[in-house]
Amino acid sequence: MNKKNLLARKSNKDQELKKLAILSDRDLFLNLRTSLQGLSEEDAQSRLEEYGPNEVSAQKPTPGILLLLQAFNDPFVYVLALLALVSLLTNDLEAALVMVIMILASVVITFIQEYRSQKASIALKEMIENTAAVTRNGETKEIPMDEVVPGDILTLATGDMIPADAVLIWTKDLFVNQSSLTGESMPVEKFIAKDQQLTEELTALDLTNLVFMGTDVLSGQGKAIILKTGQKTFFGDIAKNATSKRGKTTFDIGLSKVSKLLLQMVMVLFPLVFLLNGLTKGDWSSAFFFAIAVAVGLTPEMLPMIVSSNLAKGALTLSKHKVIVKELASIQNLGSMDVLCTDKTGTITEDRVVLVQHLDPLGNENEQVLNLAFMNSAYQTGWKNLMDIAVINYFETQNRHLPYQKVQKIDEIPFDFSRRRLTVVMKTDEHQLMITKGAVEEMAAVCKYVEVNGKISELTPEIRQQLQAVNEKMNRQGMRVITVAVRRDAHDDAIYSTEDEKDMVLVGFMGFLDPAKASAKPAIRSLHQHGVVVKVLTGDNAIVAQKVCQDVGIPAENYLLGNQVDALSDEELYQAAETTNLFAKLNPMQKARIIESLQSKGHTVGFMGDGINDAPALRKADVGISVDTAADITKDASSIILLEKSLGVLENGVLEGRRVFSNMMKYIKITISSNFGNVFSILVASAFLPFLPMLSIQLLLQNLIYDIAQLTIPWDNVDEEELQMPTKWETKGLLKFTICIGPISSIFDIVTFLVMWFTFGANTVAAQNLFQTGWFMIGLTTQTLVVLMVRTKKIPFIQSQPVPQVLISLLLAVAVGGLVVLTPIADQFNFVHLPSEYWLWYILIVVAYMIATQFGKMIYIKIAKEWI
Repeated sequence: MNKKNLLARKSNKDQELKKLAILSDRDLFLNLRTSLQGLSEEDAQSRLEEYGPNEVSAQKPTPGILLLLQAFNDPFVYVLALLALVSLLTNDLEAALVMVIMILASVVITFIQEYRSQKASIALKEMIENTAAVTRNGETKEIPMDEVVPGDILTLATGDMIPADAVLIWTKDLFVNQSSLTGESMPVEKFIAKDQQLTEELTALDLTNLVFMGTDVLSGQGKAIILKTGQKTFFGDIAKNATSKRGKTTFDIGLSKVSKLLLQMVMVLFPLVFLLNGLTKGDWSSAFFFAIAVAVGLTPEMLPMIVSSNLAKGALTLSKHKVIVKELASIQNLGSMDVLCTDKTGTITEDRVVLVQHLDPLGNENEQVLNLAFMNSAYQTGWKNLMDIAVINYFETQNRHLPYQKVQKIDEIPFDFSRRRLTVVMKTDEHQLMITKGAVEEMAAVCKYVEVNGKISELTPEIRQQLQAVNEKMNRQGMRVITVAVRRDAHDDAIYSTEDEKDMVLVGFMGFLDPAKASAKPAIRSLHQHGVVVKVLTGDNAIVAQKVCQDVGIPAENYLLGNQVDALSDEELYQAAETTNLFAKLNPMQKARIIESLQSKGHTVGFMGDGINDAPALRKADVGISVDTAADITKDASSIILLEKSLGVLENGVLEGRRVFSNMMKYIKITISSNFGNVFSILVASAFLPFLPMLSIQLLLQNLIYDIAQLTIPWDNVDEEELQMPTKWETKGLLKFTICIGPISSIFDIVTFLVMWFTFGANTVAAQNLFQTGWFMIGLTTQTLVVLMVRTKKIPFIQSQPVPQVLISLLLAVAVGGLVVLTPIADQFNFVHLPSEYWLWYILIVVAYMIATQFGKMIYIKIAKEWI
């Protein structure tokens, strides 16, 4: 679709939504053939078949055929395909066949891994499927978002994602975040306004009674009729951008650097090998094919498949440890994480909050405080947080009863993150009570009076000091404190607003204990031991958070408050964030800014949270970690979902991420260094041999057998020492490793050349096949078995054991090479019979090479102070 048609399509959608927005409720119900009772199940099913699932294109799984085609989209496959084409055009059918086999092996395995990963990802996403509250047959129930259809009656509450484009028919202090569509970070208030004047300048997004797919409810309540679903929504046309993955992570950048380094090596070595062999042998055609084969041998064409296998295996392992991976690349980012920022409540503290005290302003137990708090918590219809549940549970388990004959709810002012208060208006026997509870500081701003022992008096500075002392005492005991206030008979109307939250009477405090989890302290200690600094970013009171930090082993002598964060420049904030482990009284954007500050200085930052206000921080972090019980928008912003809210579970994820990275780097470093050594040997041999040291078909076969043997690397053991610190992609280290370790194989290749030349007389063009056969066997064996030496910095088999699969696959690779050389298949690759004396030299050279590699490895570690 061209740009003109796309703009016209968007304009048509905009006009259609605007026309629907100004219809009366009666006309809307008629137009959409629905009612307040909702659709019948039969009607909903037929509409689902008519309109299709409520999905946009970016959310649909990639078709299998596209996954297969994408598997061909790899620079290493391009190199092989070019070589195969040239071989085919020059009638070198054997070489073309081997290269086609290599291409298919890489592509098919990559396709299988991607297909399995996508299938597993879909299955895992179904476990955390987002839902919407829809009324059907007069009953409101949660259904999967993809089953929502036009005409459904939608109920909205704080934390809900809006599943489709809809028009509001009732609201109560409804605020919506439309940043995914407009980029505007400020919440937008939505309310009924049928008399809106429509102009060309006014878009559907500007209308106050329309809500859209891809946005979410920050606070308040509402009811709406679904107008458009799926690709027909306003969000549908921009879904690929709106639902795009987070920016390039350390994994993406690191893999890109490795690929770039490999291609640079190929670009340098290919012309060298081509010119050297062309000039010394005079056969430019053979030199060209051989140079391309060398280039192919140098590039680890199985790299995409090895990466996919590692990540898929890691995701499967983590799922067994109650960790769901939404984005495969986040596994490696989890291993790279060196700073973990976490919310406090429910993460390092118990999931359940217990009400332990209900005190009057002087610190004495008071029943009125409990009764008012219960009415506020029980009768509010918004998001019931842990404290609401704790109040209700305490009241009911204690068999308490309200001291009123008549209790009727009049109105409600829902909680939001700017006021940090919640108000419920109740009509009792004698009064109309406006009951408000909320954060201590915010409540102090709306209270003008205080009630002690039934007597109401004005809040003087002296009384405020007494209140502060009671509050601080409760905080020091580890309690989270909220204030309860009341305003009696504020007015006769049944409609209240935030403007009525003034001149209130403070009646007391509620004290909640959210004790530290027993598992938190050992988990945090383990994270510290593994090089991950844990920082707490919370909206709670600093004194309470400080007590919890001390209980779980997070140094928190110093802390920063949200208003102090705002006062700091970016550089000052980074300096403070480096040395501060506790940030309190933060709003959502302050959390995100702290994370961005740490990232700007090279830290890989994870954020763990489950609240609606954690969504901006989750999106900003390199690894966004949430739980399956979190709000819809929170789960959507996360890349890792925990089925158990525990740092202990997260610790498993960090270690698995490092295992995945370590095994990927094993393949990359071992293969590149070994292949580099072979290329160096070829350059030396080409300078004095009157023939090619190995035919291109033989070199390709050797590379194919070796690469297939590496398919078990993702399952290899990783030494505990390799898991101690965060992992980083370092191409400098890769190049240094290659230059230092690679030439060891060249020394023994040259020894092999000399043995074949002088001992077995393979020093003429007529005897070149004997030379090539002898080097093929030793080259394949040393390249394959050296994996056992270089997979660990320890002494192989004595201090570090490979998994049986790795050992068996490597031995099978050597066995397959032997079968090719010793059976009639040898003729197809121009191999010849090797004399029996050769096998003694074969054993001596292989053993000597492995011993030399072990000593070379030890020297490298001592000098470079690093390993894989």
